[in-house]
Amino acid sequence: MVTWIINAKTLSMETGEMEIKHVRLENGLIAEWRDGSALPDTTRAELIDAKGKLISPGFIDMHVHLREPGFEYKETIASGTESAAKGGFTVIAPMPNTRPVMDTPETIHLVLDKAATEGVVRVLPYAAITKNELGRELTDFAALKEAGAIGFTDDGVGVQNAQMMKDAMTLAKSLDMPIIAHCEDDTLVEGAAVSEGAFARKHGLKGIPNESEAIHVGRDILLSEATGVHYHICHVSTEQSVRLIRLGKSVGVRVTSEVCPHHLLLSDEHIPDSMDANWKMNPPLRTPKDVEACIQGIEDGTIDIIVTDHAPHSEEEKARGMARAPFGIVGFETAFPLLYTKFVRTGRWSLEFLLRRMTSDPARVFGLPYGTMAVGAPADLILIDLENEREVDPAAFLTKGRNTPFTGWKLYGWPALTIVNGKVVWTEENGINR
Repeated sequence: MVTWIINAKTLSMETGEMEIKHVRLENGLIAEWRDGSALPDTTRAELIDAKGKLISPGFIDMHVHLREPGFEYKETIASGTESAAKGGFTVIAPMPNTRPVMDTPETIHLVLDKAATEGVVRVLPYAAITKNELGRELTDFAALKEAGAIGFTDDGVGVQNAQMMKDAMTLAKSLDMPIIAHCEDDTLVEGAAVSEGAFARKHGLKGIPNESEAIHVGRDILLSEATGVHYHICHVSTEQSVRLIRLGKSVGVRVTSEVCPHHLLLSDEHIPDSMDANWKMNPPLRTPKDVEACIQGIEDGTIDIIVTDHAPHSEEEKARGMARAPFGIVGFETAFPLLYTKFVRTGRWSLEFLLRRMTSDPARVFGLPYGTMAVGAPADLILIDLENEREVDPAAFLTKGRNTPFTGWKLYGWPALTIVNGKVVWTEENGINR
């Protein structure tokens, strides 16, 4: 199958300049680039006219929740991957806190098989560090790696026992696999739903302190230094965590980290007094000082990549209110427009900078063959309409989740077409193509 994409606007990662080019896709790979001054012969090929839209490698999201198996009423592998495709993501890595937990080769195979038959983007699952994510007994890392897991994490809960985490790191290092950590000291967070800050004080709520995250970050950086494992920190949200990661990197610890759009755009001062649980996520929204620390962290390379932590819940669950509703918001379909509008269009970031943090940098951190538009690379590509402005409308989401704090925001930079392995899987005009 040969496909030509013509009249696509490309961004030079070296100069930052835009130019029009044509690209030929063949057998799932990028086969050829041509200057846009003359149209190629497309008589025997599928033709896609980009009409000047930006072409980019597909986004890579290394922290998502697809909910299947066990919570299909929240999301399925089918609906989650469709939502990812609409958001421009071509590679996603689901977390193992499903039911059953992804802690055996059988559950990893189940997810991979479902993704192969029902998914529309690439799915790279993580496996649990401990059985049932209870923190008591390590899983069979070697068998899980053989089954197709790309790393180990107990995301959703922190590994509370330091010896357990050190043993996990030692084992992962022996297999050349990463440990991905949800950093949270449970003794400091019980019964709290929001950050220890302005909103909690105003409403008389128990708050989640910054140190609940930073304590584990500091502990695990030391353990990573001792074991030599690649240690990756989930959804960084505090100034203290950024400071510790910066220190760890400065002394040569193999530590990487990620941040979510909501922790770059929102603080606890934005939470409405209505106590809308669509503003409840874990880690919680922190102070403006923490937001700026995270922005500076992604800018100076302390934080390596941007992820969504896409976490769909049912409307009934989120209607329980701030105290009782589950943590989490959806993120696939708004991530790029949010960041493009708030950072690139305002001039703080270059477009090249944002694209790297969502494409080539995740591929580099996790050793993946994606996130590039070089000849011979997998044809995972997206077209983005940088001038298209529209409001965030949860009713139009492809995810089952409607839980977002960004309803009604007017944003630019919406994906218009997504290609995975050379096949168009979603277009703005026609929706999902299976």
